[in-house]
Amino acid sequence: MNSNKLLLNGILAFSIFSLSIAYFIQYVLGHKPCNLCIIERIPYIAAIILISLIFILNRYQKIISSLILIFFIFGALVSFYHFGIEQGFFSESLICELSNNKPINKEELLSQLKMAEIISCKDVTFRFLGLSLATINTIISLILSGIMVRIIKNYGKN
Repeated sequence: MNSNKLLLNGILAFSIFSLSIAYFIQYVLGHKPCNLCIIERIPYIAAIILISLIFILNRYQKIISSLILIFFIFGALVSFYHFGIEQGFFSESLICELSNNKPINKEELLSQLKMAEIISCKDVTFRFLGLSLATINTIISLILSGIMVRIIKNYGKN
């Protein structure tokens, strides 16, 4: 159990660090995220909440860990899809074009179009070590999924 607690603490700290970096890149460096970038943050938010729940409840660890695994697999799939859009393997989907603003009439629509900064999912606005954040997130999500599988297997040993 101690190794699970250590691994979960590591994932918790890494999730907080990852979100902090994402928000730093967005708000301090001024790189606006596309819709898929925002969706790719969901597994980290879920991990923070669910790992905290494991430590608070001190029960249902295997079930909650399985949920975290599902979130990281989801994150890997979304990140890979995003990577594929960036590389031209996939075309952009409706998700990439969604906006929070719902214009009611044509004047509002024209006004929104003039002001809107639609961030394309295929445009890479930030790179680290020559890799897009979607590429890095695909790799990290796969690694975190593997760690979660190990954690779940460790719960079965007791």
